[in-house]
Amino acid sequence: MGELRLMKGNEVIAEAAIRCGCDGYFGYPITPQSEVMETLMIRRPWDETGMVVLQAESEVASINMLYGGASTGKKVMTSSSSPGISLMAEGLSYLAGAELPCLVVNVQRAGPGLGTIQPSQADYFQAVKGCGHGDYKLIVLAPASVQEMNDFVDLGFELAFKYKNPAMILTDGVIGQMMEKVELADFKPRWTKEEIQANCGDWACTGKKDRKRHVSTSLELDSELMEQNNLRFQAKYKEIEENEVRYEMIDCEDADYIIVAFGSAARICQKSMQIAREQGIKVGMLRPITLFPFPTKTIEELAGKVKGFISVEMSAGQMVEDVKLAVNGKVPVEYFGRYGGVVPTPGEIVDAMKQKLIGG
Repeated sequence: MGELRLMKGNEVIAEAAIRCGCDGYFGYPITPQSEVMETLMIRRPWDETGMVVLQAESEVASINMLYGGASTGKKVMTSSSSPGISLMAEGLSYLAGAELPCLVVNVQRAGPGLGTIQPSQADYFQAVKGCGHGDYKLIVLAPASVQEMNDFVDLGFELAFKYKNPAMILTDGVIGQMMEKVELADFKPRWTKEEIQANCGDWACTGKKDRKRHVSTSLELDSELMEQNNLRFQAKYKEIEENEVRYEMIDCEDADYIIVAFGSAARICQKSMQIAREQGIKVGMLRPITLFPFPTKTIEELAGKVKGFISVEMSAGQMVEDVKLAVNGKVPVEYFGRYGGVVPTPGEIVDAMKQKLIGG
């Protein structure tokens, strides 16, 4: 068993970055994620592993620092919250277009605009539909616990490098600020120059002699060649959809109705399931762990066995559209959520199920 600690979700993101061999963190403070950078500054990993930690001038600067670091095969990451991620949108599109791996953490807060510092899940569209310009996708992981905040840092880097694509941990202020027991991973050393050359030498700007110069860019002035790039990207996203779907199913075997929820909303829905079953309503839950790729096929299969679905979100209803696409009209799909930073209660969710889905 690894080292056990009681930690905040934001704090464990920082600790996990150090332990997984991250080379550089470039960020900018914004509530409710500022503890990520603050923890790194306190931990001083540059003395321990040589990891660079830098407060950039802005979110725009930080995402472009990721571009530079990622182009050399380094493990680089940033974290922010909703308005800050919006500022990074152009850089994320450039990273995806240049096929550069990196990790971005979004600890969501409510909007629109500057909004509030309270938790939200209203950045779902921004994360899974590509928040910048062009036809691109991020790999999106949605933790529901502090333990998963820890685990998904290493997993995010693994997937980002496997597919040469930016990855995102999409969490929220609830999980970022809560404290739970977490089992920390053992330390992994940072990659040496030789390991970077071995793992990334066919694409990274490593400076190796007697090798064709690499230019990491998303620019291609020939439209025919740009189309070929896009076709390659779409084939990669299809491969991700086929191989990297992750989800959790709870009490779905005998369920008449399925709740679909992710992150902190999924935690609340577990209590809602208990209340509903005590009232004789057979409810199960599907929790997407990857929001892209989305568990479309699993939901499609469940649609042939149940009476209906309800998508529970801390937003005005975004993931519900993907649930509806997966169900494809086989059974009713409803939505319930609170937004603006309001967190729904288990009882509200049960009442919404009765009213919207079951009737009565």
